[in-house]
Amino acid sequence: MRYAAIDTGSNAVRLLIADIIQNDGSITFKKNTLVRVPLRLGDDAFLDQHISPKKADDLVKTMIAFKNLMDVYKVSDHMACATSAMREAKNGPEIVERIRKEANLELEIIQGEREAGIIYASHSSVDLDQSKTYLYIDVGGGSTELTVFSNGELIAARSFNIGTIRILDNQDKDETWKEMQEYVRKHTKAFKAVYGVGTGGNINKLYKMSDEKDGEPLTYTKLRSLYNYLSSYSLKDRINVLKLNQDRADVIIPACEIYTSVMKWANIKQIYVPTVGMADGIIQTLIEKNLLK
Repeated sequence: MRYAAIDTGSNAVRLLIADIIQNDGSITFKKNTLVRVPLRLGDDAFLDQHISPKKADDLVKTMIAFKNLMDVYKVSDHMACATSAMREAKNGPEIVERIRKEANLELEIIQGEREAGIIYASHSSVDLDQSKTYLYIDVGGGSTELTVFSNGELIAARSFNIGTIRILDNQDKDETWKEMQEYVRKHTKAFKAVYGVGTGGNINKLYKMSDEKDGEPLTYTKLRSLYNYLSSYSLKDRINVLKLNQDRADVIIPACEIYTSVMKWANIKQIYVPTVGMADGIIQTLIEKNLLK
């Protein structure tokens, strides 16, 4: 059995195809194929509140390709979600209709709180100490999703319009930063120790650059050092010298700013990076819908 997840984000669009494994009453999944297309829908959406015809065409072509791949892989169920950029684009519903007609795919534009809930669903595939308190930090191109859970129970979840593309385009607002800071402090101050869980492409790349052993957390101090190290290079040198992909080299700096800010507000000294995210949460949501009734 295979499920597929499509995550239509502000920086990139991803297709995850996963094999579902049922064994002695437990249900898990193994990632089979991951395809990432850096469309940067956020550049249009946050500046113009409109996806340009060129990017709309590219998105439709991408969805047609994803649908063909899902057919070849004989996917039995799938779910396609669009987040911050498509939420803000006034022509988002029009593009969704094009995708339905031309790619035969139902793309759902989800609200921030639902996005946070789907990302939270991915935690069941992460091996963490359930007796501890964690703050999930998922940084995307257009929004940051924060989820607090303690002793395995969901405490609070919220989405904020602060993301890497939004910062690069100077579309982030001081009041939103302040609101996020107040939210973090309010929901973490009651706990003696809070651990971070970082998801998203940028924290995964930062983790690889840190040379930490798999499974070991990344410290706040090391993350700050990485930020200073990356900031000392120009964008051109981050691409040519550090060999970062062009669509990663610019967003990794504001991503680091968001992660370190949230960690500082919550007094988080260590952040785990389990390489899961929105797409994993979608797969888990499909498992819960179909197999855990």
